[in-house]
Amino acid sequence: MKKNSYFVIGVMSGTSLDGIDLAYCTFRRTEDGLWKYEFLETETFAYPEFWQIKLKKAIQLSMEQLKVLDRDYTNYLSEVILRFLDKRPIESVDAICSHGHTIIHQPEKGITLQIGNRPELAKLTNQRIVCDFRVQDVQLGGQGAPLVPIGDQLLFSEYDHCLNLGGFANISHEEAGKRIAYDICPVNIVLNHYAHKLGLRYDDNGKEAAGGKIDYSLLEKLNDLKFYCQDPPKSLGLEWVITNIFPLIDSAELRIQDILRTYIEHIAIQLSTEIKKNSSVLLTGGGVFNSFLIKRLKEVSKATLVIPDERLIEYKEALIFGLLGVLRMRNENNCLASVTGAEKDHCSGLIFNH
Repeated sequence: MKKNSYFVIGVMSGTSLDGIDLAYCTFRRTEDGLWKYEFLETETFAYPEFWQIKLKKAIQLSMEQLKVLDRDYTNYLSEVILRFLDKRPIESVDAICSHGHTIIHQPEKGITLQIGNRPELAKLTNQRIVCDFRVQDVQLGGQGAPLVPIGDQLLFSEYDHCLNLGGFANISHEEAGKRIAYDICPVNIVLNHYAHKLGLRYDDNGKEAAGGKIDYSLLEKLNDLKFYCQDPPKSLGLEWVITNIFPLIDSAELRIQDILRTYIEHIAIQLSTEIKKNSSVLLTGGGVFNSFLIKRLKEVSKATLVIPDERLIEYKEALIFGLLGVLRMRNENNCLASVTGAEKDHCSGLIFNH
């Protein structure tokens, strides 16, 4: 018999390499079939420089080297999870629901790889693990991303759009009775890359960008990239950024502040193209803390931007991977074909018992 309440830890590592987000939360299914959630404990473990460099360069590794990295990262992830558990009086955990860290994402070739999703994680943490949510969707002809929209549908249906500003921007909304979602454009994966060149981890509040000037020639080239004309389902990965974004920006030979200002404008334009005027938009992800980006988005989109409390801004993806794990344990669909383009809705993820 299925339970109606669950205590899980959602674990998320994003492409912007800020760190590993952990959210201990509870999900409750009401009598009328709705899902309710509550955050109980949250923490982000920043990546040490050693792991930042390793993960950034991982795309260049051979398959044999990637296997070693996968094992090493699984060990590291278990240490982070145990530190999170040891610091808190957590007694009840139905499962740890982990995204892993994306190294390769080329769904058009039938490839997606998230490291840290090995069976050893269950034994090292002494917990049931639900993980590896993307692979099955790609095998079924889908993009394997985005996966968060099932959570948008079940937890945040009161908003016209749910927009996440992380390494990439992705959006979801209802259209003709179906959930539609897709990646829009790179965000922090590009902004942080150029902030690093100024010796900064990130551009705090967009201050550096605000002091720059728009280069309209570069802006036009960015906006003309073919990806933006494609119909969904569609998703982005680091490989696409390395091939299409960085060479375009670097060839312009601009001051870093001007690059940041131009790219902020590019983001605002691409996002506003996908947002209906006068709609309500739930904003989450690290990009929400870039006040200059939010100011430009508000001015360009003419939409009502709803910024929730900091916990939801920072931990929404970890929360929803917790929900994906709950749905997997219940053998209920957690991947939507209308979102990913897979052959059918399906229940994805592997379960490893300790």
